[in-house]
Amino acid sequence: MFELSSEAYLWIKALHIISVIAWMAGMLYLPRLFVYHCETETGSEMSEKLKIMEGRLMRVIINPAMVAAVLFGTPMLVNLGADVWSESWLHAKLLFLFFMFGIHGMLSKSRKDFAMDANTKSQKFFRVINEVPAVLMIGIVIVVVVKPF
Repeated sequence: MFELSSEAYLWIKALHIISVIAWMAGMLYLPRLFVYHCETETGSEMSEKLKIMEGRLMRVIINPAMVAAVLFGTPMLVNLGADVWSESWLHAKLLFLFFMFGIHGMLSKSRKDFAMDANTKSQKFFRVINEVPAVLMIGIVIVVVVKPF
């Protein structure tokens, strides 16, 4: 078992939370940009501006924040005692996280589709998708803090 000092654990935990907040901010904002992008005419000045905004959001905020969240979360995960690995709340958190990575990948692909003027999804689709990261985040926070099972 890997064991962190209590001070190192608190610093890593703080950096993990900061990273997750940044990741979620981007994951909640990007689908909203896609909704606006669906409303623009392909090749218009606004469409081109949205492509830049979406690309920067993904490259400068969302991807680095996700990587940081994983980098800071991993030592805490490894630091857990062997008995915790059998607890249902941890399995639920990891399952929610798996779906969060899936949404991240889907949003990344959608960004590339918009960049190539190849989006085929509607603004309604992105309005619904916009809620998924929030629901997953709520699930993760509840299972980690409350540990209902």
